[in-house]
Amino acid sequence: MSAQAPTSGDPAALLAGQRNAYASLPYASIEHRRAALKRLRAALRSHAQDIAQAVCRDFSARATAETMTVDILPSVLHINHLLGGLKRWMKPSRRQTERVFFGNRAYVMYQPKGVVGIVVPWNFPVYLALGPLATALAAGNRCLIKTSEYAPHTSAALRAMLAQCFDENEVAIVEGDAEVAQRFTALPFDHLVFTGSPEVGRHVMRAAAANLMPVTLELGGKSPAIVSRSVNLEEAATRIAHGKTVNAGQICVAPDYALVPEEHAEAFAHAVAAACERFFPATSEDYTAIINDRAWQRLNGLIADARAHGARVITCAMPKDGRHLPVHIVLGMTSAMRLANEEIFGPILPVWTYASFDAAIDHVNAGTRPLALYYFGHAKHESDGLLRRTHAGGVTLNDWGWHVVNHDLPFGGIGTSGMGNYHGEEGFRELSHGKAVFVERSWFPIKLLHPPYGGFVQRLSQRLFIGNGNPLRR
Repeated sequence: MSAQAPTSGDPAALLAGQRNAYASLPYASIEHRRAALKRLRAALRSHAQDIAQAVCRDFSARATAETMTVDILPSVLHINHLLGGLKRWMKPSRRQTERVFFGNRAYVMYQPKGVVGIVVPWNFPVYLALGPLATALAAGNRCLIKTSEYAPHTSAALRAMLAQCFDENEVAIVEGDAEVAQRFTALPFDHLVFTGSPEVGRHVMRAAAANLMPVTLELGGKSPAIVSRSVNLEEAATRIAHGKTVNAGQICVAPDYALVPEEHAEAFAHAVAAACERFFPATSEDYTAIINDRAWQRLNGLIADARAHGARVITCAMPKDGRHLPVHIVLGMTSAMRLANEEIFGPILPVWTYASFDAAIDHVNAGTRPLALYYFGHAKHESDGLLRRTHAGGVTLNDWGWHVVNHDLPFGGIGTSGMGNYHGEEGFRELSHGKAVFVERSWFPIKLLHPPYGGFVQRLSQRLFIGNGNPLRR
């Protein structure tokens, strides 16, 4: 390897270069893959502080400790998990032959797909770049990464980091605006991983369809947090508040709204407010800012719309200088509000109420299938019923989001919240091609299945497996 900086050059030319390089090493050994993952991990560790500072500049305010916790640490954990599972996952999977072919051999070989394209959003510009990258490298692929134009400092820091360990024919970064992103997703990759909104995801799927290109889409959605009557209300409120304040709620798996027993709504709202204010009092320097003015204006528009429709809004006593937006808790929700219909992606918590737990499940099922679902309670019949009767990409019980960073679990959506996975063994399989292989022994009498039809073995096998009424009987 002669490392040089992964560039922001022409994506089509970079793809062509990676295709040529892949052709020279179409099935990387386990040693090659492990070495790539270890180089990536070492570079991430050595560049962690620089990357955290770059993320802070992009947000205008994001604590180094938060970036280390939600971007850097999960990336390292993910790489560690891949290193631990790689030997087992790469082994061919032995399969049974049909009894008609008894004595032969069948197996599945997991082959690298080739070149994987990765489109990265701005909200977790490290983890959502390096997570798919690490899985793709573990599967033996090469990668082009399109970083977000809203996180230019982080993109530059990642480019410097990757220059330490990869040639551009292995891993390269592409930078640019929405037009560049459109050209990027129209390229004929062997697989594309996209993280973003459902609206943009539809455009990505249309572009991919032109090349019959497989895609993994992680699209977010309105992830509910259901609070049971069986839980300690303050404990549930504290954990939901955490989900709404990490990265200022700008997370695809953040609790989008809460479903609370009708008699507890007021107490729950005040408990959430108290927790938010404990986490990030008005004097705190650790609370993350909204990414840009456009997002800040959109979130304030959602709050104004709720008030115009009669909602009562509790504004937490949190930092509010610059683009800091305190958590706003919204009571008196109606389906006419924009908050009821749009993914929030920020520090606003609508509180819906329910009379019965069945009604809470009905509320969830009335909407689109979310990327994540959260249940806070200790009634097993409720949690079991919720798991069986609802769909979601993933679930955490009695907290939020932590299923995502347990990397032996798959991570992905369902329905409008996405498709496919890039964590765990499922992620390795997703970015590999499971090639079916049938090995026929030289002694196997395959000619007994050849024409002319109607021989004894053919009649016997059809009688055994189909039954009477053998069409070959004369």
